[in-house]
Amino acid sequence: MRRAATRVEAARLAAQVESDAGVEAVDVVGEGAARMRIRTRGTARAVGAIWIALAAARVASGQAPTIGTPTLMLPGSNMSLLGPVPGEGGGSFLVAPGRGGILGGRPGANAPRGIPTSISMPPEYEPAPPSTLGITAPRPARIGAQALYGTLALPDGPEFEGPPDGMTLDAAIDRLVVANLDLLAKQYEIPIARADLLNASLRANPIVYADSQLVPYGAYNRARPGGPIQYDVNINYPLDVTRKRQARAASAASAERVVEALYQDSARLAIDSLQHAFVAVLAARLTVAYAEASVVGHDKVLDATRKLYKLDVATRPDVNRIAIQRRNAALGLDDARTRLQKTRGYLATLLNLPPDQANRLELRGAIQDVAPPPPDLATLTKLAIAERPDVVAHRLGVTRADNDVTLARRNAYPDIFLLYQPYTFQNNAPFGLKSSTSWDLGVTATMPVFNRNQGGIERARLNVAQTGTQLADMERLAAVEVETAYREYDVTRRLIAQIKEFTLPAAARLRDDTFQLFTRGELNVLNYLDAEREYNVAVKFYLDTLIRHRLAMLALDTAVGARILP
Repeated sequence: MRRAATRVEAARLAAQVESDAGVEAVDVVGEGAARMRIRTRGTARAVGAIWIALAAARVASGQAPTIGTPTLMLPGSNMSLLGPVPGEGGGSFLVAPGRGGILGGRPGANAPRGIPTSISMPPEYEPAPPSTLGITAPRPARIGAQALYGTLALPDGPEFEGPPDGMTLDAAIDRLVVANLDLLAKQYEIPIARADLLNASLRANPIVYADSQLVPYGAYNRARPGGPIQYDVNINYPLDVTRKRQARAASAASAERVVEALYQDSARLAIDSLQHAFVAVLAARLTVAYAEASVVGHDKVLDATRKLYKLDVATRPDVNRIAIQRRNAALGLDDARTRLQKTRGYLATLLNLPPDQANRLELRGAIQDVAPPPPDLATLTKLAIAERPDVVAHRLGVTRADNDVTLARRNAYPDIFLLYQPYTFQNNAPFGLKSSTSWDLGVTATMPVFNRNQGGIERARLNVAQTGTQLADMERLAAVEVETAYREYDVTRRLIAQIKEFTLPAAARLRDDTFQLFTRGELNVLNYLDAEREYNVAVKFYLDTLIRHRLAMLALDTAVGARILP
Protein backbone atom coordinates (compact mmCIF):
# COMPACT_ATOMS: atom_id res chain seq x y z
CA MET A 1 0.00 0.00 0.00
CA ARG A 2 2.81 2.39 0.89
CA ARG A 3 4.64 1.75 -2.38
CA ALA A 4 1.44 2.29 -4.35
CA ALA A 5 0.82 5.54 -2.51
CA THR A 6 4.33 6.79 -3.22
CA ARG A 7 3.97 5.93 -6.90
CA VAL A 8 0.74 7.95 -6.98
CA GLU A 9 2.54 10.85 -5.36
CA ALA A 10 5.37 10.51 -7.87
CA ALA A 11 2.87 10.61 -10.71
CA ARG A 12 1.33 13.74 -9.20
CA LEU A 13 4.71 15.47 -9.06
CA ALA A 14 5.45 14.38 -12.60
CA ALA A 15 2.17 15.90 -13.73
CA GLN A 16 3.13 19.10 -11.98
CA VAL A 17 6.37 19.11 -13.94
CA GLU A 18 4.44 18.69 -17.15
CA SER A 19 2.12 21.59 -16.41
CA ASP A 20 4.50 24.02 -14.72
CA ALA A 21 7.64 23.57 -16.81
CA GLY A 22 6.27 22.75 -20.20
CA VAL A 23 7.53 19.18 -20.21
CA GLU A 24 6.15 17.19 -23.08
CA ALA A 25 6.62 13.73 -21.58
CA VAL A 26 7.52 12.36 -18.15
CA ASP A 27 7.60 8.62 -17.45
CA VAL A 28 7.91 7.23 -13.92
CA VAL A 29 9.08 3.66 -14.24
CA GLY A 30 10.71 0.84 -12.28
CA GLU A 31 11.21 0.74 -8.54
CA GLY A 32 11.02 4.46 -8.07
CA ALA A 33 13.39 5.56 -10.83
CA ALA A 34 12.22 8.60 -12.73
CA ARG A 35 13.15 8.58 -16.40
CA MET A 36 12.39 11.82 -18.14
CA ARG A 37 12.31 13.04 -21.67
CA ILE A 38 12.11 16.77 -21.22
CA ARG A 39 11.73 19.42 -23.86
CA THR A 40 10.84 22.60 -22.04
CA ARG A 41 9.42 25.83 -23.31
CA GLY A 42 11.91 27.92 -21.35
CA THR A 43 15.27 27.62 -19.70
CA ALA A 44 14.19 29.02 -16.34
CA ARG A 45 11.21 26.71 -16.11
CA ALA A 46 13.42 23.75 -17.07
CA VAL A 47 15.41 24.21 -13.87
CA GLY A 48 12.25 23.89 -11.83
CA ALA A 49 11.28 20.85 -13.86
CA ILE A 50 14.52 19.10 -13.02
CA TRP A 51 14.12 19.79 -9.31
CA ILE A 52 10.56 18.48 -9.28
CA ALA A 53 11.62 15.43 -11.27
CA LEU A 54 14.30 14.65 -8.71
CA ALA A 55 11.68 14.96 -5.99
CA ALA A 56 9.43 12.63 -7.94
CA ALA A 57 12.20 10.08 -8.14
CA ARG A 58 12.79 10.29 -4.38
CA VAL A 59 9.06 10.01 -3.59
CA ALA A 60 8.62 7.12 -6.00
CA SER A 61 11.40 5.20 -4.31
CA GLY A 62 9.64 5.46 -0.96
CA GLN A 63 13.04 5.96 0.65
CA ALA A 64 14.38 8.58 3.00
CA PRO A 65 17.72 10.33 2.31
CA THR A 66 20.61 7.99 3.08
CA ILE A 67 23.87 8.67 4.87
CA GLY A 68 26.48 10.06 2.52
CA THR A 69 24.03 11.42 -0.06
CA PRO A 70 26.04 14.06 -1.95
CA THR A 71 24.83 17.63 -1.74
CA LEU A 72 23.95 19.25 -5.06
CA MET A 73 26.22 22.23 -5.66
CA LEU A 74 24.27 25.17 -7.06
CA PRO A 75 26.19 27.75 -9.13
CA GLY A 76 26.38 31.04 -7.27
CA SER A 77 25.41 29.52 -3.91
CA ASN A 78 27.32 30.14 -0.69
CA MET A 79 28.42 26.51 -0.49
CA SER A 80 32.13 25.89 -0.75
CA LEU A 81 33.45 24.44 -4.00
CA LEU A 82 36.04 22.62 -1.91
CA GLY A 83 33.39 20.52 -0.16
CA PRO A 84 32.78 20.12 3.58
CA VAL A 85 35.27 22.01 5.74
CA PRO A 86 36.69 19.87 8.58
CA GLY A 87 35.76 21.21 12.00
CA GLU A 88 32.96 23.46 10.78
CA GLY A 89 30.13 21.91 12.80
CA GLY A 90 30.71 23.86 16.02
CA GLY A 91 28.71 26.97 15.17
CA SER A 92 31.76 29.28 15.23
CA PHE A 93 31.65 32.85 13.97
CA LEU A 94 28.46 32.96 11.92
CA VAL A 95 27.03 35.70 14.17
CA ALA A 96 28.01 39.15 12.94
CA PRO A 97 29.72 41.48 15.43
CA GLY A 98 27.30 43.49 17.54
CA ARG A 99 24.24 41.66 16.22
CA GLY A 100 21.16 42.61 18.20
CA GLY A 101 19.02 45.70 18.27
CA ILE A 102 17.83 48.04 21.01
CA LEU A 103 14.54 48.41 22.78
CA GLY A 104 13.14 51.68 24.06
CA GLY A 105 13.21 52.15 27.84
CA ARG A 106 10.77 53.65 30.24
CA PRO A 107 10.17 57.42 30.21
CA GLY A 108 12.46 59.60 32.18
CA ALA A 109 15.86 61.19 31.93
CA ASN A 110 17.65 58.39 33.82
CA ALA A 111 16.35 55.38 31.84
CA PRO A 112 19.04 53.51 29.84
CA ARG A 113 17.77 53.15 26.28
CA GLY A 114 20.01 50.36 24.93
CA ILE A 115 19.38 46.73 25.91
CA PRO A 116 20.30 43.62 23.90
CA THR A 117 17.59 41.66 22.13
CA SER A 118 18.92 38.43 23.68
CA ILE A 119 16.95 39.36 26.77
CA SER A 120 13.70 38.81 24.92
CA MET A 121 14.78 36.13 22.46
CA PRO A 122 17.39 33.31 22.56
CA PRO A 123 20.42 33.40 20.24
CA GLU A 124 19.69 32.36 16.68
CA TYR A 125 20.40 28.69 16.04
CA GLU A 126 22.88 28.20 13.20
CA PRO A 127 22.63 24.61 11.85
CA ALA A 128 25.77 23.01 10.53
CA PRO A 129 26.01 22.64 6.74
CA PRO A 130 25.05 19.21 5.44
CA SER A 131 28.02 16.87 5.19
CA THR A 132 28.85 15.01 2.00
CA LEU A 133 31.39 12.72 3.64
CA GLY A 134 29.01 10.13 5.05
CA ILE A 135 29.38 6.38 4.64
CA THR A 136 30.30 5.42 1.11
CA ALA A 137 31.82 2.45 -0.64
CA PRO A 138 35.62 2.38 -1.00
CA ARG A 139 36.86 4.02 -4.17
CA PRO A 140 38.12 1.54 -6.76
CA ALA A 141 41.71 1.83 -7.88
CA ARG A 142 42.15 3.98 -10.97
CA ILE A 143 43.11 2.07 -14.08
CA GLY A 144 44.61 3.88 -17.02
CA ALA A 145 42.94 3.55 -20.38
CA GLN A 146 44.93 0.96 -22.31
CA ALA A 147 42.80 0.11 -25.32
CA LEU A 148 45.42 -1.19 -27.74
CA TYR A 149 44.39 -2.38 -31.15
CA GLY A 150 46.18 -4.11 -33.95
CA THR A 151 49.46 -5.97 -33.83
CA LEU A 152 52.47 -4.53 -32.06
CA ALA A 153 56.21 -5.05 -32.27
CA LEU A 154 59.18 -3.67 -30.39
CA PRO A 155 60.75 -0.80 -32.35
CA ASP A 156 64.48 -0.56 -32.78
CA GLY A 157 66.37 1.79 -30.52
CA PRO A 158 65.37 3.58 -27.29
CA GLU A 159 61.98 5.14 -26.67
CA PHE A 160 61.37 8.48 -28.37
CA GLU A 161 61.03 11.11 -25.65
CA GLY A 162 59.60 13.85 -27.86
CA PRO A 163 61.10 17.06 -29.22
CA PRO A 164 63.50 19.03 -26.99
CA ASP A 165 61.02 21.92 -26.78
CA GLY A 166 58.09 19.66 -25.92
CA MET A 167 56.01 20.20 -22.80
CA THR A 168 57.36 18.27 -19.81
CA LEU A 169 55.23 16.98 -16.96
CA ASP A 170 56.56 19.70 -14.66
CA ALA A 171 55.64 22.37 -17.19
CA ALA A 172 52.17 20.86 -17.58
CA ILE A 173 51.67 20.94 -13.80
CA ASP A 174 52.79 24.57 -13.66
CA ARG A 175 50.27 25.50 -16.35
CA LEU A 176 47.50 23.47 -14.73
CA VAL A 177 47.79 25.40 -11.48
CA VAL A 178 47.49 28.80 -13.18
CA ALA A 179 45.18 28.00 -16.11
CA ASN A 180 42.81 25.17 -15.19
CA LEU A 181 39.34 26.70 -14.90
CA ASP A 182 38.17 24.37 -12.14
CA LEU A 183 41.16 25.24 -9.96
CA LEU A 184 40.77 28.93 -10.76
CA ALA A 185 37.18 28.79 -9.53
CA LYS A 186 38.22 27.00 -6.34
CA GLN A 187 40.97 29.56 -5.69
CA TYR A 188 38.26 32.09 -4.85
CA GLU A 189 37.44 30.09 -1.72
CA ILE A 190 40.64 31.42 -0.11
CA PRO A 191 39.85 35.17 -0.44
CA ILE A 192 36.27 34.36 0.56
CA ALA A 193 37.62 32.82 3.77
CA ARG A 194 39.76 35.92 4.28
CA ALA A 195 36.67 38.07 3.86
CA ASP A 196 34.99 35.99 6.58
CA LEU A 197 38.04 36.59 8.78
CA LEU A 198 37.78 40.33 8.15
CA ASN A 199 34.09 40.33 9.02
CA ALA A 200 34.66 38.26 12.16
CA SER A 201 37.36 40.69 13.33
CA LEU A 202 35.20 43.79 13.07
CA ARG A 203 34.17 45.64 16.20
CA ALA A 204 30.52 46.31 16.92
CA ASN A 205 29.10 49.65 15.80
CA PRO A 206 27.84 52.19 18.34
CA ILE A 207 24.12 52.87 18.29
CA VAL A 208 22.72 56.39 18.21
CA TYR A 209 19.24 56.78 19.62
CA ALA A 210 17.19 59.96 19.77
CA ASP A 211 13.73 60.41 21.24
CA SER A 212 11.22 62.88 22.51
CA GLN A 213 9.34 62.15 25.73
CA LEU A 214 6.36 63.49 27.66
CA VAL A 215 4.86 65.04 24.53
CA PRO A 216 1.22 65.92 25.46
CA TYR A 217 -1.90 65.34 23.43
CA GLY A 218 -2.70 69.02 23.13
CA ALA A 219 -0.97 71.20 25.74
CA TYR A 220 -0.15 71.11 29.45
CA ASN A 221 -2.04 73.52 31.75
CA ARG A 222 -2.98 73.80 35.39
CA ALA A 223 -5.94 71.52 34.84
CA ARG A 224 -3.73 69.03 33.03
CA PRO A 225 -0.25 69.42 34.55
CA GLY A 226 2.72 67.46 33.21
CA GLY A 227 5.98 67.69 31.49
CA PRO A 228 8.19 69.30 30.74
CA ILE A 229 8.71 67.95 27.21
CA GLN A 230 12.09 66.20 27.05
CA TYR A 231 14.41 65.59 24.07
CA ASP A 232 17.17 62.98 24.40
CA VAL A 233 20.17 61.92 22.34
CA ASN A 234 21.65 58.55 23.40
CA ILE A 235 24.76 56.68 22.34
CA ASN A 236 24.86 52.95 23.09
CA TYR A 237 28.00 50.91 22.74
CA PRO A 238 28.23 47.16 23.38
CA LEU A 239 31.17 46.21 25.57
CA ASP A 240 32.62 42.81 24.64
CA VAL A 241 33.69 41.92 28.16
CA THR A 242 34.16 38.19 27.33
CA ARG A 243 36.30 38.96 24.24
CA LYS A 244 34.00 37.26 21.77
CA ARG A 245 35.51 39.26 18.89
CA GLN A 246 38.96 37.78 19.51
CA ALA A 247 37.45 34.29 19.67
CA ARG A 248 35.54 34.89 16.41
CA ALA A 249 38.73 36.06 14.73
CA ALA A 250 40.67 33.02 15.96
CA SER A 251 37.98 30.67 14.67
CA ALA A 252 37.83 32.45 11.31
CA ALA A 253 41.63 32.42 10.99
CA SER A 254 41.75 28.67 11.64
CA ALA A 255 38.93 28.18 9.12
CA GLU A 256 40.98 30.09 6.54
CA ARG A 257 43.92 27.76 7.10
CA VAL A 258 41.62 24.76 6.65
CA VAL A 259 40.33 26.18 3.35
CA GLU A 260 43.89 26.73 2.14
CA ALA A 261 44.72 23.09 2.90
CA LEU A 262 41.57 21.94 1.12
CA TYR A 263 42.54 23.93 -1.97
CA GLN A 264 45.97 22.31 -1.90
CA ASP A 265 44.24 18.93 -1.79
CA SER A 266 42.08 19.91 -4.77
CA ALA A 267 45.27 20.83 -6.60
CA ARG A 268 46.75 17.45 -5.63
CA LEU A 269 43.79 15.60 -7.13
CA ALA A 270 43.80 17.82 -10.21
CA ILE A 271 47.49 17.05 -10.72
CA ASP A 272 46.66 13.36 -10.41
CA SER A 273 44.14 13.69 -13.24
CA LEU A 274 46.67 15.65 -15.29
CA GLN A 275 49.30 12.97 -14.75
CA HIS A 276 46.93 10.28 -16.01
CA ALA A 277 46.16 12.39 -19.09
CA PHE A 278 49.87 13.06 -19.65
CA VAL A 279 50.72 9.36 -19.44
CA ALA A 280 47.79 8.58 -21.74
CA VAL A 281 49.38 10.78 -24.43
CA LEU A 282 52.80 9.19 -23.90
CA ALA A 283 51.22 5.73 -24.03
CA ALA A 284 49.35 6.57 -27.21
CA ARG A 285 52.54 7.92 -28.80
CA LEU A 286 54.45 4.80 -27.80
CA THR A 287 51.64 2.63 -29.15
CA VAL A 288 51.98 4.41 -32.50
CA ALA A 289 55.69 3.57 -32.52
CA TYR A 290 54.95 -0.09 -31.71
CA ALA A 291 52.26 -0.21 -34.40
CA GLU A 292 54.61 1.33 -36.99
CA ALA A 293 57.24 -1.28 -36.14
CA SER A 294 54.59 -3.96 -36.59
CA VAL A 295 53.65 -2.64 -40.04
CA VAL A 296 57.32 -2.60 -41.08
CA GLY A 297 57.76 -6.17 -39.85
CA HIS A 298 54.66 -7.36 -41.71
CA ASP A 299 55.93 -5.70 -44.89
CA LYS A 300 59.13 -7.75 -44.64
CA VAL A 301 57.19 -10.96 -44.02
CA LEU A 302 54.79 -10.21 -46.88
CA ASP A 303 57.70 -9.60 -49.29
CA ALA A 304 59.38 -12.81 -48.19
CA THR A 305 56.15 -14.80 -48.61
CA ARG A 306 55.61 -13.45 -52.11
CA LYS A 307 59.14 -14.53 -53.04
CA LEU A 308 58.44 -17.98 -51.60
CA TYR A 309 55.24 -18.11 -53.63
CA LYS A 310 57.21 -17.45 -56.79
CA LEU A 311 59.55 -20.30 -55.83
CA ASP A 312 56.55 -22.59 -55.22
CA VAL A 313 57.49 -22.89 -51.56
CA ALA A 314 54.41 -20.97 -50.35
CA THR A 315 50.86 -20.99 -51.68
CA ARG A 316 48.52 -18.17 -52.67
CA PRO A 317 46.46 -18.64 -49.44
CA ASP A 318 49.68 -18.18 -47.52
CA VAL A 319 50.26 -14.85 -49.25
CA ASN A 320 46.66 -13.78 -48.60
CA ARG A 321 46.89 -14.66 -44.92
CA ILE A 322 50.03 -12.56 -44.51
CA ALA A 323 48.41 -9.72 -46.51
CA ILE A 324 45.40 -9.78 -44.17
CA GLN A 325 47.69 -9.59 -41.18
CA ARG A 326 49.54 -6.69 -42.73
CA ARG A 327 46.23 -4.90 -43.38
CA ASN A 328 45.17 -5.42 -39.77
CA ALA A 329 48.48 -3.96 -38.63
CA ALA A 330 47.87 -0.88 -40.81
CA LEU A 331 44.39 -0.46 -39.39
CA GLY A 332 45.80 -0.73 -35.88
CA LEU A 333 48.30 1.99 -36.74
CA ASP A 334 45.52 4.30 -37.95
CA ASP A 335 43.56 3.63 -34.78
CA ALA A 336 46.61 4.34 -32.61
CA ARG A 337 47.16 7.67 -34.36
CA THR A 338 43.51 8.61 -33.84
CA ARG A 339 43.77 7.72 -30.19
CA LEU A 340 46.87 9.90 -29.88
CA GLN A 341 44.89 12.90 -31.14
CA LYS A 342 42.04 12.19 -28.73
CA THR A 343 44.34 11.99 -25.73
CA ARG A 344 46.04 15.22 -26.78
CA GLY A 345 42.65 16.90 -26.92
CA TYR A 346 41.73 15.82 -23.40
CA LEU A 347 45.09 16.96 -22.04
CA ALA A 348 44.68 20.30 -23.79
CA THR A 349 41.27 20.68 -22.15
CA LEU A 350 42.76 20.19 -18.67
CA LEU A 351 45.45 22.76 -19.49
CA ASN A 352 42.87 25.19 -20.92
CA LEU A 353 44.67 25.36 -24.26
CA PRO A 354 42.88 26.70 -27.36
CA PRO A 355 41.55 24.00 -29.71
CA ASP A 356 43.99 24.96 -32.46
CA GLN A 357 46.91 24.19 -30.12
CA ALA A 358 45.65 20.75 -29.11
CA ASN A 359 46.70 19.07 -32.37
CA ARG A 360 50.13 20.69 -32.16
CA LEU A 361 50.73 19.74 -28.54
CA GLU A 362 54.01 17.84 -28.21
CA LEU A 363 55.21 16.30 -24.98
CA ARG A 364 58.67 15.67 -23.64
CA GLY A 365 58.75 12.51 -21.57
CA ALA A 366 59.00 8.73 -21.57
CA ILE A 367 57.06 5.79 -20.26
CA GLN A 368 60.20 3.88 -19.30
CA ASP A 369 61.15 4.08 -15.61
CA VAL A 370 64.69 5.40 -15.26
CA ALA A 371 64.29 6.86 -11.74
CA PRO A 372 65.90 5.41 -8.61
CA PRO A 373 63.56 3.51 -6.30
CA PRO A 374 61.59 5.52 -3.70
CA PRO A 375 62.16 5.39 0.08
CA ASP A 376 60.76 2.50 2.08
CA LEU A 377 57.05 2.15 2.85
CA ALA A 378 57.30 3.29 6.47
CA THR A 379 59.02 6.55 5.46
CA LEU A 380 56.44 7.27 2.76
CA THR A 381 53.56 6.58 5.15
CA LYS A 382 54.93 8.98 7.75
CA LEU A 383 55.41 11.62 5.07
CA ALA A 384 51.83 11.24 3.82
CA ILE A 385 50.33 11.47 7.30
CA ALA A 386 52.43 14.54 8.07
CA GLU A 387 52.20 16.42 4.78
CA ARG A 388 49.23 15.26 2.68
CA PRO A 389 46.85 18.23 2.29
CA ASP A 390 43.61 16.40 3.10
CA VAL A 391 45.15 15.01 6.31
CA VAL A 392 46.53 18.44 7.16
CA ALA A 393 43.09 19.97 6.54
CA HIS A 394 41.50 17.61 9.07
CA ARG A 395 44.30 18.26 11.56
CA LEU A 396 43.70 22.00 11.20
CA GLY A 397 39.98 21.26 11.48
CA VAL A 398 40.55 19.93 15.00
CA THR A 399 42.22 23.24 15.91
CA ARG A 400 39.33 25.13 14.36
CA ALA A 401 36.86 23.00 16.38
CA ASP A 402 38.78 23.79 19.59
CA ASN A 403 38.52 27.49 18.78
CA ASP A 404 34.79 27.06 18.33
CA VAL A 405 34.55 25.65 21.86
CA THR A 406 36.23 28.80 23.18
CA LEU A 407 33.88 30.97 21.15
CA ALA A 408 30.82 29.06 22.35
CA ARG A 409 31.86 29.57 25.98
CA ARG A 410 32.38 33.28 25.48
CA ASN A 411 29.03 33.56 23.73
CA ALA A 412 27.40 32.35 26.94
CA TYR A 413 27.45 35.95 28.22
CA PRO A 414 26.12 38.69 25.93
CA ASP A 415 27.68 42.12 25.60
CA ILE A 416 27.15 44.79 28.24
CA PHE A 417 25.57 47.88 26.72
CA LEU A 418 27.06 51.16 27.90
CA LEU A 419 24.68 54.12 27.59
CA TYR A 420 26.00 57.64 27.30
CA GLN A 421 23.38 60.35 26.99
CA PRO A 422 25.36 63.50 26.28
CA TYR A 423 22.35 65.73 25.71
CA THR A 424 18.94 65.88 27.41
CA PHE A 425 16.88 69.01 26.85
CA GLN A 426 13.88 69.75 29.05
CA ASN A 427 11.63 72.46 27.59
CA ASN A 428 10.29 74.66 30.42
CA ALA A 429 9.19 77.52 28.14
CA PRO A 430 5.46 76.71 28.47
CA PHE A 431 5.81 77.33 32.22
CA GLY A 432 7.70 80.58 31.81
CA LEU A 433 10.85 79.03 33.21
CA LYS A 434 14.33 78.60 31.83
CA SER A 435 14.89 75.31 29.96
CA SER A 436 17.58 72.93 31.20
CA THR A 437 20.07 70.47 29.72
CA SER A 438 21.68 67.44 31.36
CA TRP A 439 23.62 64.24 30.65
CA ASP A 440 23.24 60.63 31.63
CA LEU A 441 25.32 57.48 31.96
CA GLY A 442 24.00 53.93 32.34
CA VAL A 443 24.69 50.25 31.83
CA THR A 444 22.42 47.43 30.60
CA ALA A 445 23.46 43.85 31.20
CA THR A 446 21.83 40.46 30.71
CA MET A 447 21.27 38.21 33.69
CA PRO A 448 22.39 34.76 32.38
CA VAL A 449 19.95 32.84 34.54
CA PHE A 450 18.45 30.45 31.99
CA ASN A 451 20.36 30.77 28.72
CA ARG A 452 24.12 30.36 29.01
CA ASN A 453 24.54 28.79 25.57
CA GLN A 454 24.68 25.35 27.16
CA GLY A 455 23.62 23.59 23.95
CA GLY A 456 26.07 25.53 21.81
CA ILE A 457 28.95 24.67 24.13
CA GLU A 458 28.03 20.99 24.15
CA ARG A 459 27.68 21.00 20.36
CA ALA A 460 31.13 22.53 19.98
CA ARG A 461 32.64 19.93 22.32
CA LEU A 462 31.07 17.09 20.38
CA ASN A 463 32.31 18.62 17.15
CA VAL A 464 35.88 18.42 18.46
CA ALA A 465 35.48 14.69 19.11
CA GLN A 466 33.81 14.17 15.73
CA THR A 467 36.54 16.02 13.84
CA GLY A 468 39.21 14.07 15.71
CA THR A 469 37.55 10.84 14.63
CA GLN A 470 37.51 12.06 11.03
CA LEU A 471 41.21 12.89 11.32
CA ALA A 472 42.00 9.37 12.54
CA ASP A 473 40.02 7.90 9.65
CA MET A 474 41.77 10.18 7.15
CA GLU A 475 45.20 9.17 8.48
CA ARG A 476 44.24 5.50 8.18
CA LEU A 477 42.96 6.04 4.64
CA ALA A 478 46.17 7.85 3.65
CA ALA A 479 48.28 5.00 5.02
CA VAL A 480 46.22 2.43 3.09
CA GLU A 481 46.49 4.41 -0.14
CA VAL A 482 50.25 4.76 0.23
CA GLU A 483 50.65 1.05 0.88
CA THR A 484 48.42 0.13 -2.08
CA ALA A 485 50.32 2.44 -4.43
CA TYR A 486 53.68 1.21 -3.13
CA ARG A 487 52.73 -2.45 -3.66
CA GLU A 488 51.52 -1.68 -7.17
CA TYR A 489 54.77 0.11 -7.96
CA ASP A 490 56.85 -2.79 -6.65
CA VAL A 491 54.83 -5.48 -8.44
CA THR A 492 54.88 -3.73 -11.82
CA ARG A 493 58.61 -2.97 -11.53
CA ARG A 494 59.37 -6.64 -10.99
CA LEU A 495 57.00 -7.66 -13.79
CA ILE A 496 58.77 -5.39 -16.27
CA ALA A 497 62.15 -6.85 -15.32
CA GLN A 498 60.90 -10.41 -15.82
CA ILE A 499 59.19 -9.63 -19.12
CA LYS A 500 62.30 -7.95 -20.51
CA GLU A 501 64.60 -10.72 -19.31
CA PHE A 502 62.57 -13.81 -20.19
CA THR A 503 59.23 -13.32 -21.95
CA LEU A 504 60.15 -10.95 -24.76
CA PRO A 505 63.41 -12.70 -25.79
CA ALA A 506 61.68 -16.10 -25.77
CA ALA A 507 58.74 -14.82 -27.84
CA ALA A 508 61.08 -13.12 -30.32
CA ARG A 509 63.20 -16.28 -30.72
CA LEU A 510 60.09 -18.36 -31.26
CA ARG A 511 58.85 -15.99 -33.95
CA ASP A 512 62.23 -15.75 -35.73
CA ASP A 513 62.92 -19.51 -35.61
CA THR A 514 59.43 -20.28 -36.90
CA PHE A 515 59.91 -17.80 -39.73
CA GLN A 516 63.19 -19.44 -40.70
CA LEU A 517 61.55 -22.85 -40.77
CA PHE A 518 58.69 -21.38 -42.78
CA THR A 519 61.05 -19.93 -45.38
CA ARG A 520 62.74 -23.31 -45.71
CA GLY A 521 59.37 -24.96 -46.25
CA GLU A 522 59.55 -27.04 -43.06
CA LEU A 523 56.51 -25.30 -41.49
CA ASN A 524 53.44 -23.78 -43.05
CA VAL A 525 52.23 -20.20 -42.67
CA LEU A 526 49.77 -21.09 -39.91
CA ASN A 527 52.64 -22.14 -37.68
CA TYR A 528 54.32 -18.82 -38.29
CA LEU A 529 51.12 -16.85 -37.61
CA ASP A 530 50.71 -18.68 -34.30
CA ALA A 531 54.24 -17.70 -33.32
CA GLU A 532 53.62 -14.13 -34.49
CA ARG A 533 50.45 -14.00 -32.38
CA GLU A 534 52.30 -15.16 -29.27
CA TYR A 535 54.95 -12.53 -29.88
CA ASN A 536 52.29 -9.88 -30.30
CA VAL A 537 50.63 -10.90 -27.04
CA ALA A 538 53.97 -10.66 -25.25
CA VAL A 539 54.64 -7.19 -26.66
CA LYS A 540 51.15 -6.00 -25.68
CA PHE A 541 51.63 -7.37 -22.18
CA TYR A 542 54.96 -5.58 -21.96
CA LEU A 543 53.50 -2.28 -23.15
CA ASP A 544 50.52 -2.59 -20.82
CA THR A 545 52.83 -3.25 -17.90
CA LEU A 546 55.02 -0.27 -18.81
CA ILE A 547 51.97 2.00 -18.77
CA ARG A 548 50.68 0.43 -15.58
CA HIS A 549 54.03 0.93 -13.89
CA ARG A 550 54.25 4.58 -14.99
CA LEU A 551 50.78 5.19 -13.59
CA ALA A 552 51.79 3.42 -10.38
CA MET A 553 54.73 5.81 -10.00
CA LEU A 554 52.45 8.82 -10.31
CA ALA A 555 49.81 7.22 -8.06
CA LEU A 556 52.46 6.87 -5.37
CA ASP A 557 53.19 10.59 -5.67
CA THR A 558 49.48 11.36 -5.31
CA ALA A 559 49.07 9.03 -2.32
CA VAL A 560 52.03 10.59 -0.52
CA GLY A 561 51.13 14.13 -1.56
CA ALA A 562 54.65 14.95 -2.79
CA ARG A 563 56.82 14.38 -5.88
CA ILE A 564 58.71 11.25 -4.88
CA LEU A 565 59.14 9.89 -8.41
CA PRO A 566 59.48 11.97 -11.62
